[in-house]
Parts: sequence; C-alpha cells; structure tokens
Amino acid sequence: MTALAFGFDTVASLTPTPLQRALAAAPDKPPPGQAKPEREFFAFRVGDLSLGVPSENVREVARLGPVTPLPRTPSFLLGVFAHRGEVLPVVDLLRFLGKGESRVSDRSRLFVAVSGNYGAAVLTDTVIGLRRFPLSEVLAPPVGAESGVEHLLGVVHVAAGGTITLVDLPKVLVSARQKLVKR
Repeated sequence: MTALAFGFDTVASLTPTPLQRALAAAPDKPPPGQAKPEREFFAFRVGDLSLGVPSENVREVARLGPVTPLPRTPSFLLGVFAHRGEVLPVVDLLRFLGKGESRVSDRSRLFVAVSGNYGAAVLTDTVIGLRRFPLSEVLAPPVGAESGVEHLLGVVHVAAGGTITLVDLPKVLVSARQKLVKR
C-alpha cells in the first residue's frame, strides 16, 4: 500500500514545520549542568571575626536599644532586650565561642535569631548581608581543642583572601539555653 491510498501526501509529511526549522537553525547549547547545591547565610562581623549563620534562623536586624542586665547569668548573656513586644536575651557570640568579648558602640546592631521555640538577640558590630555559598566550598571547621568548635558548621574562603566562619546557630541557642537553666 502506498501513502496515497490512505489519503496522505508523503511530500507534505516530510517537510519540516517552522518550529523544526527554527530548532535546527538554533546554535547548539551545551547540556544544562547540574546546579551546585547552595545554602544562604546571614553574614556579619563581630570583633575581628566574620561570621555567618543560616539565613532561615534570622528574623530581622534591629538597632541596639537599652539592654537590661540580669544578675547571676553567664558572661555571654549581656541582659535582655525588649523588641516588638518580646523580651529577648542578648547574646555576645564572641564570649559564647570563647573568642573575646564584643564592644558595644553606637554602630552596634542586634539580629533576632530564632530556632524552633527559642529566640535571642545576637550582638554584632557590622552586618555584611546575605551570602550564598556552594556547599562544595564549605570547608570543615578546624579540628582542635579550641573552645566553641562544636558550634561551627565550617569555614568559607571569600574574595580578597578573607574567610567567613559559619556558626550552627540552632545549636548555639540550645546550648546557651541549657547553660542558663543550669545556673
């Protein structure tokens, strides 16, 4: 049987459609590569350190207002801060990690950190902003007897030879709460 017996015009069925012609004329693209898995971090400076915490654990940045000191609390807890109807503990991350202590100035900021039901205000000198890092570029935290290493996710090298140390903020908040309850 021939194509004409079924009513088909064999010449018309072999002619490429406009879409097929356009696709044939389009330049070849390399196959799409797999996107590198990334994670977004909130980066900031405290003292001489550049730190980053997972962005999903940061609700907002606020100006430092009056901090009410509390008696008999660990040195990393500077006091409490009233913000939008909440009373939040103010954490000095440098003291918590055993890297010195933060200096409070007019330029100091707080970021409201959350993890589950826990919330705190964390003192920072400068906000760098949100940064995305491919997970393949995150190096393991330094190994050693250095205090605070168990609260780190890793280290990322950034432009100009700097590094940002990534902090496991949920773990810090849980540990800080445990240290406060023990007292």
